Amino acid sequence: MDAGTGNSVGAVRRSKEDRKVLRKQLKASHTLLKHEGIRTTPQPTKTLVVANGGLGNGVSREELSAALGEMGELETLIMHPHKPYAFVTYRSEESARKAHVRLNGEKLECRESSVTLYLSYVNSVTCEEEVSVPLPDGLVLVEDFVSQEEEAVLLAAIDWSSTNDDFTAKKALKHRKVKHYGFEFRYDNNNVDKDKPLAAGIPQECLPFLERCVKNKHIDILPDQLTVNQYESGQGIPPHVDTHSAFEDTILSLSLGAMTVMEFRHPDGRLVAVVLPGRSLLVMKGESRYLWTHGITPRKFDTVPARGPQSPARTAPDLSAYSNLTLSKRDTRTSLTFRKIRHEPCGCAFPSACDSQVAPLAPPPPSPPSLPCCHADAALLEEEYVHRVYDAIASHFSSTRHSPWPRVCHFLSTLPAGAVLADVGCGNGKYLGVNPEVMAVGCDRSSALVHICAQRGFQAFVSDALRVPLRTASCDACISIAVIHHFSTQERRRAAVRELVRLLKPGGRALIYVWAFEQEYKKQRSKYLKEHPEKHSPTEDAQTGSSQEAHGESSIHTSRRLEDLQDATESKLSVHTNRTAFNTQDLLVPWHLKEGKKQVDEESREGERKDETKEKSQKTNTGFGSGLDTSAKPSASGDTTPTCGSALKSESEISAAPVFHRYYHVFQQGELEQLCGQEAGVTLQSSYHDQGNWCVILEKALGTDL
Repeated sequence: MDAGTGNSVGAVRRSKEDRKVLRKQLKASHTLLKHEGIRTTPQPTKTLVVANGGLGNGVSREELSAALGEMGELETLIMHPHKPYAFVTYRSEESARKAHVRLNGEKLECRESSVTLYLSYVNSVTCEEEVSVPLPDGLVLVEDFVSQEEEAVLLAAIDWSSTNDDFTAKKALKHRKVKHYGFEFRYDNNNVDKDKPLAAGIPQECLPFLERCVKNKHIDILPDQLTVNQYESGQGIPPHVDTHSAFEDTILSLSLGAMTVMEFRHPDGRLVAVVLPGRSLLVMKGESRYLWTHGITPRKFDTVPARGPQSPARTAPDLSAYSNLTLSKRDTRTSLTFRKIRHEPCGCAFPSACDSQVAPLAPPPPSPPSLPCCHADAALLEEEYVHRVYDAIASHFSSTRHSPWPRVCHFLSTLPAGAVLADVGCGNGKYLGVNPEVMAVGCDRSSALVHICAQRGFQAFVSDALRVPLRTASCDACISIAVIHHFSTQERRRAAVRELVRLLKPGGRALIYVWAFEQEYKKQRSKYLKEHPEKHSPTEDAQTGSSQEAHGESSIHTSRRLEDLQDATESKLSVHTNRTAFNTQDLLVPWHLKEGKKQVDEESREGERKDETKEKSQKTNTGFGSGLDTSAKPSASGDTTPTCGSALKSESEISAAPVFHRYYHVFQQGELEQLCGQEAGVTLQSSYHDQGNWCVILEKALGTDL
């Protein structure tokens, strides 16, 4: 081959690569316009949108800024939380042109993954006005409260290698290691045994720190109880309020080691994320201690302001300072929480949240389960509190599922004629007939729901969402609506996402919906929240469909069993109060049935007689667990005498309304994106909040064989 021929071949190869990049760039622009409302322009400007270069893709400000900075001087770099794109504005249009040419289609190597960048010009960038989010009343953050030398002394005093677990009540919990001093905090009843102090009191090494707290008027009296938590990367603690009856007002929390973000949530839905640097002291008093829940979302990266440790106390990421956000990788963090045991009933100013002041509640269901510690336990929990429940309530459940959600319908309507669609967790097949131009097939773990699909003329089969018997790369699109939140471990939830990706053809897309912890988002309440839950009929269920909405002004009411919420991850699962905001991520949600066994059995027999006619006149909802919206005005159905523990009932309930309990893991903001981001060969196209659900659209990369 002569030189001229070689140059010609090279030009053809480059031309093919350029065309491929151009196709990808145009597709990225179309996706941004369709899902985010971002309009690109072919005319060069100083500002570019960088698809795949967002915090939601695991790209930090430092990594992206370094790559973009090689093309010229940057004016601004805006990165929105949880979004898969960023905006960059250069000092000159020439630098923007250079970046557009050289970085389009280039891979950016990040700490734990690599992404391919696609850049397009935009005329302007709309960014929310920066708003300072105040800390909750009574919350104080003091940075650098202890020195590095004091930090080392305190960490050395906590001897994790000790084999005498009873001495300090050391425990290896699922999401962290814990030690107690002075008194043991018991996760089985979320309280302390005040008559049984531990042999180990608060270590002497803590006294200088505590005396300084008294001197600085953070506390009035020395604490007598210490809980030490050690978190590795990816670990956290569920949102909770420290039990009122167990501890006095002021709570001190000293952070040692790595930085993290703690989220405070008010019952009205307000969320304040507080950055806790290493060696900082957090003081909770009054409203912040008694009313706001606090917790740490399990994840490996936090979205935080890109500032030095010398900056003043700050909140994140709600500052909306998108020109200054980045990712912070978590590392080992140890927290020391100091509290004073309470010996009299609590008389705080927040009786609605106080276990000492609320009216006695009915006894909890007998022997609710705990979260599983292994794969086998998880499978048993889901069999008992998901699969058996949906088989028992299938007919009633189907009768409440008749209105397809508009944004799911929109996704389905974009599929071309002849496309192959898999609805994994299809329930009664509500979405299988939305787009008659596609070849739709559904699967569900409940044979009773699959039978209803067959009655309605849909193609469906029984299958676990973790092992779908369809060929790899056989589907143009998959949907998973209200399914993944029924898996009881992080590993199983990730496996469910991996299975969806496996089914997709390269270039195929998946839509995932999960129930959101945040039932109020951007000042909009979901229709699930009820105006006055205390007037809630005992036969009414949670998760009202989108056709029902409370009218008038209302306030969010949280579940009153705060003693069940101290640490739901390690204790028995709490039973959620329907139509209220969530205080914990892992819970049991009741499903109430009305009438007796006779009608239940009749409906379970293939929906015979008038029940069959009724079901055919009503359309229905999603699968394997809909969870996102539980029944509105239930009709009678289900098994009134189940033998499984999924129907937790007292004797008085047996003759009245049977109540089944379904397991849910409700997702916090950013958690679904992080879960999907762990899978190789998939791109996060968009994410959004839809009526109390977190939702993502994923695309499988071209050339991916998995």
